[in-house]
Amino acid sequence: MNLPQRIICLTEETTELLYLLGEEHRIVGISAYTVRPEIAKKEKPSVSAFINGNVKKIKSLKPDLVIGFSDIQANLASELIKEGLNVLVTNQRTIDEICQTMILIGALVGKQIETTKLIESWKIKLNDIQLLTQGKHKPKIFFQEWDEPIISSIAWVSELIQICGGEDIFSETGNGILAKDRIVSSIQVRDKNPDAIIGSWCGKPVNFNWVKNHPDWQDTNAIRYNRVYEMDPSIILQPGPALFLEGVDELYRLIWGDEVKVFGNGTGETTS
Repeated sequence: MNLPQRIICLTEETTELLYLLGEEHRIVGISAYTVRPEIAKKEKPSVSAFINGNVKKIKSLKPDLVIGFSDIQANLASELIKEGLNVLVTNQRTIDEICQTMILIGALVGKQIETTKLIESWKIKLNDIQLLTQGKHKPKIFFQEWDEPIISSIAWVSELIQICGGEDIFSETGNGILAKDRIVSSIQVRDKNPDAIIGSWCGKPVNFNWVKNHPDWQDTNAIRYNRVYEMDPSIILQPGPALFLEGVDELYRLIWGDEVKVFGNGTGETTS
């Protein structure tokens, strides 16, 4: 079986992984939202947003594989399949599922061993971060993905909050596969009294005035002690390398106010 030679990446995490593996020459089109790595947007044509894509342009690039992510891209995937293209859409939601998906993609380009090595180094990093907070009081964290409706964290973010020593106040909703399954009310947020609010609104910046002046949240610890933060969606809401290279470090810093000085340099090797 021949490996795919012309790949369209409809989301950023696949592009980033293929660059890390030295297989960027296979990429013939990327998402317009791609920011990692920076060079990708200079080298590769943009063919899609997140929900929609330029089917005519994608087809003109003659891909032998199109890779997408999540149910949100179902309609775009359907259009491309109807055009006779090979489409792979994954629905990873947990850290384990993210790792499994990366191994799958690595195998598709003949780099399963190298991908596994990267993942093993990232797992060591996560374990070391988790050890840093053993025995500490767990601050309660509300991770907000959207404002109206209010959407709480997806499963992998909830897991990372716990790895970083925090308590995700809506961990029970994180297993919801669809965004609508993670809708919460402002009253629920109030009643859980988060110590910090971390926003990452995919597609628009966090509106700090909206958060800080929300009438239901004025007595929460997060507002009283001005612990409202923003994370770049590209390092926390993309189910791929960015989570392990930068996202978990930034999340730890926001929860504890410290830099993470542990392992994981993105090469599959560890540093002390």
